Amino acid sequence: MRKTGAAAVAVLIVAGAGCAHKRVEMPAPAALESVPAESWPTLTDDFDPESLQTACGPSIDYLERVPADLIFEFGPVERSAAELAAGVRRICEIIADSAAGEERTKALQEEFLLLRSVGRDGRGEVLFTGYFEPLLDARSEESGLFVNPIYGVPGDLVTAELADFGIEDGPTRVVGRVDERRFVPYPERDAIDFGGGLPADTEVIGWVDDPVDVFFLHVQGSGTLIFPDGGRLRAGFAVTNGRPYRSIGRLLIDDGLVSREEMSMQAIRAYLEANPEELRRVLSSNPSYVFFRPLPADGGPLGCYGEPVTGGRSIATDRGLFPAPVMAWIRAVVPNLDGGEEPISRFVLNQDTGGSIRGPGRVDLFFGQGDEAGDVAGRTKHTGELFFLLPKR
Repeated sequence: MRKTGAAAVAVLIVAGAGCAHKRVEMPAPAALESVPAESWPTLTDDFDPESLQTACGPSIDYLERVPADLIFEFGPVERSAAELAAGVRRICEIIADSAAGEERTKALQEEFLLLRSVGRDGRGEVLFTGYFEPLLDARSEESGLFVNPIYGVPGDLVTAELADFGIEDGPTRVVGRVDERRFVPYPERDAIDFGGGLPADTEVIGWVDDPVDVFFLHVQGSGTLIFPDGGRLRAGFAVTNGRPYRSIGRLLIDDGLVSREEMSMQAIRAYLEANPEELRRVLSSNPSYVFFRPLPADGGPLGCYGEPVTGGRSIATDRGLFPAPVMAWIRAVVPNLDGGEEPISRFVLNQDTGGSIRGPGRVDLFFGQGDEAGDVAGRTKHTGELFFLLPKR
C-alpha cells in the first residue's frame, strides 16, 4: 500500500532464467549482521496472538505465488521463496505452541538465524515512524466543498521497464508520457494540482473537502472513502508520477517554521491551517504524486507485495535491502493514545515499502485504520532495533 502502501513500489529484476535458480539481485550485504546464539535478545511479544496468525497468511501466500526457486538475499544469507514460506509458517507454529520468553527464544534458535539491521549508525539504531489508512468523507461528484480529486491512473501515463531495453544498471523503471513522439517526464505535483497537468478525461475515484487530506493519502498510500449513502471504496496505490519523494516536514524544519522536536503530521496540519497562503508552496515542494485504483473496501489495505497488511503487525522497509515479506522482530518505544510513550517488542511481517523508507535505518510501522491509528502514527518518530528471522539450512 504505501507507502504507500504506501508509496513507490520497488521492482525486482529476475535474471538468469536459464539457471537452476533464478536470482533477485539485492546488493548492500552490509545492511544486516548475524547475531550469535549467545547474543540473542529474548523474543517477547506484546501484541495479541491472533493478529500475528492473520499477518502470516499474506506473506505465505506471496512466497508461494512466486517461483519456488526464486532466490532472495538478506545481507549474507540467501534463501529461496520456498524456504522462506516454510520459515514463516514454522515460526507461527513455534510461537503458537511454545511458552513465551526464554522457551520460545530457545525453540527459535534451534531452527532459525537471527540477523540484525546495522541501522542508520552502523550500531543497530533504527528510526521508527508510523503510517495508517485514513477514512475520508467523500463524494462521487464534485460538489460544495468537495472539490479536491483523488485521481485514478491517467490515460497518458507510460511506464517503461528498463530491463526490456537491456539496461541493467540504475533505476529499474521510468515513468513519463509521450509528447510529440518524445518520451518525457510526467508532470510534477504543482502542475497536476494547480496547472491542469492531467488529461481532461482522467478518472476521479472520489472528491474530498481538504487538499491536505489528499496529500496525506498520497503519503499513506491507500485510504477508504466513505460516501453519504454509507457506501465505501478503497483508494489503493496504483503508480506514482515517477518524481522523487521530498519531505514537506523537512522543508518546514529547514525554513524554521516548525521545530525538529515538534515535527509530526499534526504539526504540519496545524501550520497549513494557520497559514493557508503557504498551502501551494509547501505541498508542491514534494513533486511526487500518487495515482490510485479503486478496490473493494473489505479486507486490509494492500502492501507492496499485493497482499493485505495488518495493523500493529506489518512494517514497511527498504525493499532493495530487505526484499521479501518474512518474519521480523522489533524493539522500540512508540507513542500511545494517552499522549505518553510505551515500549514495544513484537514479531512483525516485512510486508510493505515506502518512498521515504530508504536504507537499513528506517522502519515504518502500520498502526491500522482511522483517526486513533492516525494520531499515534503521526506522532511516531522514535528509535529502536530491527531483526529478521531466516530458516537455517
